[in-house]
Amino acid sequence: MSDRRRRFLRWLLRWRGGSVARDSEEAPVDIALVQRRYQESEQRFRALLESLPRVAVQGYDRQRRVIYWNEASVRLYGYSAEEAMGRLLEDLIIPGPMRQPVIEAHRAWVEQGREIPADELELRHRSGEPVPVFSHHVMLGEHTDNPLMFCVDVDLSDQKRAHRDLAFATHFDQLTHLPNRQSFEADLDELLERCRRRDEPLTVLYLDIDRFVEINDALGYAQGDQILIELTRRLRHRQRAGDLMSRVSSDEFVMAFPGVSEAEARQSVVERVRGAFDRPFVVDGIERPLTASLGLSAFPEHGMVAWELIRNADVAKNRAKLDGQGTLQGFQQHFHDELVRQHRLAERLEHAIAKHELSLHYQPQVSAVSGRIENLEALLRWQPTDGEAVSPAEFIPLAERSGLIERLGDWVMEEACRQQAAWRAAGVEALRIDINLSGRQVRAPETLERLESCVARHGLRPQDIGIELTENVLIEAEEGVLARLRRLYHRGVRIAIDDFGTGYSSLSYLKHFPVTALKIDRSFIRDAPQQPEDRAIMEAAVFIGHRLGLEVVAEGVETVEQLALVREMRCDLVQGYYFHPPLPAADAQRLLFAQLAHAP
Repeated sequence: MSDRRRRFLRWLLRWRGGSVARDSEEAPVDIALVQRRYQESEQRFRALLESLPRVAVQGYDRQRRVIYWNEASVRLYGYSAEEAMGRLLEDLIIPGPMRQPVIEAHRAWVEQGREIPADELELRHRSGEPVPVFSHHVMLGEHTDNPLMFCVDVDLSDQKRAHRDLAFATHFDQLTHLPNRQSFEADLDELLERCRRRDEPLTVLYLDIDRFVEINDALGYAQGDQILIELTRRLRHRQRAGDLMSRVSSDEFVMAFPGVSEAEARQSVVERVRGAFDRPFVVDGIERPLTASLGLSAFPEHGMVAWELIRNADVAKNRAKLDGQGTLQGFQQHFHDELVRQHRLAERLEHAIAKHELSLHYQPQVSAVSGRIENLEALLRWQPTDGEAVSPAEFIPLAERSGLIERLGDWVMEEACRQQAAWRAAGVEALRIDINLSGRQVRAPETLERLESCVARHGLRPQDIGIELTENVLIEAEEGVLARLRRLYHRGVRIAIDDFGTGYSSLSYLKHFPVTALKIDRSFIRDAPQQPEDRAIMEAAVFIGHRLGLEVVAEGVETVEQLALVREMRCDLVQGYYFHPPLPAADAQRLLFAQLAHAP
């Protein structure tokens, strides 16, 4: 406590008797006047103390009995003034372990003049709960027979609560109350040190809930949070005493199992964790079955420190997600090497547009009867300036995962419309160019609007540019997406289901979708000449497609036997290397002009 504060407090507590002392020096003494002034001084003193709502002031006599107890003390400690008056300080608000030190400190001040320093203390509420305060002490009349000690206590509950909240937020997840990644990593490093001393193994398991983003989008974040809380409860129930667990992101958890090797974890731990998903999660009275992709890393084989083991388990989990929902994958070094390569490839892809490394190739769709080119499918190609061409089978999924697919999709729209406008200006007017849209593109509300805008900007008709979607995209589409597709359908845009038969393969869905064509996947075309089952599926698809008024396109036709089969089944159009491979724009233009020249 500073000298300035001490002097002010002494003045404050002496103020009520000051006017009496001055009046006593005057003669003759007017007793009534002195008493009135004393009462006024007392009232002002009490009013001032009571005007400090968060400053608790108590007065104690030589025996530490209460002589003063303001309203703030009532609120802070729970005793009314009437209850507190005359009782001992140590019987009211001093916790048991502090009782004797407080008594001795008070005696040392009264008898030896040794002041009690201001300090943060944890005193006691009437209920027994701790009360954190910053306490100042002032002794009046310490050299008299009746010294008075006044305690001025400032409530620190809000500050302590804020510190606790900050400490919790720094170390724990607010939703699940699990340690956050930073705390988990620190705890894991300590656990690893123990494992090193004891020469024990340890396994880290990384868990990612499959398709949780879609759950949040469909049900809302509040319902998603309830799933996370319930999953945390189930996982905790399956933990051993020494195991660690953390929620490291929205739908990802990481766990550590000391004393467990990777082989043992695969046999026991993984099954325990998977058991948390055996029962569906109930949200708003509806059961929601869930699965999770899991990745394993082991100490010391896959890392010596926490961050390395967590990263490698995460890498293994990402590989598991590629293998399908609910799968498990252990870490392998080539997974990490491939991840690094993919990351660098994504960085190069991000600059591919600016470097003019992208192009469209066009594969004709020809009439199964006449062989005449009816439409073209635009296929994206990437030829880096400093290396070999990258397969679409690699960079398209990479663009999906890295969030670049929309930028690439916009470029494809623009280039296809530009090329179509150029060919129409050159006299090739009857052909349509189809472009592929991914699920992520279709779910973005502005994608189809941008397509319409691009078509109009280049002076094209709605029927000049078609779109191709996989059946899974359509089946998983929300009503808003289907409504936007219906709008395009009614404006004349041709919409084809690509790779038909490889997704849900339910023909009953077709009547609900705004589509104009089915493209039978190349796997059926390849095997149908030898596989009766594939042939039967093809025949059913063609029959249903025609009965629904849809155009049927056979993809991947490469041999004369396959062509004979699709003609026998009365497919409308054929696409494949038997007729034409995907061609650069210049080669496709020569082909179109040659067909135009030989037109009757």
